[in-house]
Amino acid sequence: MLLGEFTRRLAAAGQSDLRPVHGMAFQALRGPGATATELAERLGVTKQAAGQLVDELEKRGYVRRAPHPGGGRRKLVVLTPAATEHLDVAGRVLHGLEAELGTRADLPALRRELSHLIGALHGDDGLPPLRPVW
Repeated sequence: MLLGEFTRRLAAAGQSDLRPVHGMAFQALRGPGATATELAERLGVTKQAAGQLVDELEKRGYVRRAPHPGGGRRKLVVLTPAATEHLDVAGRVLHGLEAELGTRADLPALRRELSHLIGALHGDDGLPPLRPVW
């Protein structure tokens, strides 16, 4: 229900051409970018699935392949301004939803409990890879 409302509001804000997995990929590529193999590891998907996702996002103008700073044949997948704009809009939509939910629930307490749960299930090595469901 919450994901559906988030998606509906993104569409209303002019961001209807992307699915939640695209936003997950954008989060994983933030900053200096990553190789397709690194993206696959971060999302918890196969290299082939990550490669297809990169191809799709590149065709839509959300990412571009750049030479890897380490040289060689590897390519770095980096976000374009269109992806950054999407992240900005999605962030505003998410903050609006959180503000609305905050009137009905103690979100800081929920975040703490979820963090404890993730730590108990995954250990203290940080967050597990994102695992999109499609």
